Amino acid sequence: MALKRTKKKKMKALPKLPDPFKGNPELINYKDVYKLKKFVTTRGRLLHPQRTGVSPKCQRKLAVEVKKARFMALLPYNELI
Repeated sequence: MALKRTKKKKMKALPKLPDPFKGNPELINYKDVYKLKKFVTTRGRLLHPQRTGVSPKCQRKLAVEVKKARFMALLPYNELI
């Protein structure tokens, strides 16, 4: 007796978001904590570029700047208690 195969549900594609930095990584600075917090989860992980709309060049710069802000104690490593 063979088992029936079920179809996998397709995930919805995320809408294309505009790049908040407009492809200019010079706008990203570790001192601007409020802007950096928008791209970090409460667990301290960076959000995926598809979810935020950031270009690959800006995503790399954003990762470096978040690490600098964490080291300087401007951003917490995670916000869990």
